[in-house]
Parts: sequence; C-alpha cells; structure tokens
Amino acid sequence: MPIRLFHNPRCSKSREALALLRERGVEPEVVEYLKQPPTAVEIDALLTRLAIEPRQLMRKGEAVYKELGLDAPALTRAALIEAMAQNPILIERPIATDGKRAVLGRPPEKVLELL
Repeated sequence: MPIRLFHNPRCSKSREALALLRERGVEPEVVEYLKQPPTAVEIDALLTRLAIEPRQLMRKGEAVYKELGLDAPALTRAALIEAMAQNPILIERPIATDGKRAVLGRPPEKVLELL
C-alpha cells in the first residue's frame, strides 16, 4: 500500500514531512484531512497503528478542545475519537501510514520510518 499522508498545507511541519518523502522519491497519497476528514473508524485504526490514546493525537491548544470540554477525564475513547471526526482541526499532523504502521510526523523526519 502506498504511503498516505494526512496533511494540512498550512502547517510547516506537514509541508516539511511531504517534502522529505518527495526528496526520497516517494509520492504519497495526500489527504487534506481538513477538507476530507477521516471517519471515527479511520481515526481509531490510526490510533491503533500509532499505539497511542486519543488525547495524544489531539491539538489541545485549539479553541474547540476547550469549548467541548475534551479535557474531562470521564470522556470515553469513543467520545474523543468522535470529537476528532467531527472537528478534524483537533487532529495533530502530519500522520503518515502505509496501511500497517503509522507515525506522527513530530518531528517531520519521523515519517521516514515508513520507508
């Protein structure tokens, strides 16, 4: 499976990750996740591949994080995933996946682990 990159072109780290892949001759399937948000099922699968919990993938500095009270300890995994599906701005980026593994491109060089 080709590499898919969940990308935000306005994010410097995301642009850097895309450039690193292209410099190595890899043209990933670019998913502008703010325009084409992943479903809750897709986010759950990414979390499993990343081996992290939902809050570890969330941008806690986004206003919507506070507005929705997503720091409440009682919120379930499913509720947090649904919040990301409904508000994709909450999803940290970039995320690269080859279908079996996934990495969060923080720092951007991490995406090279899939090569």
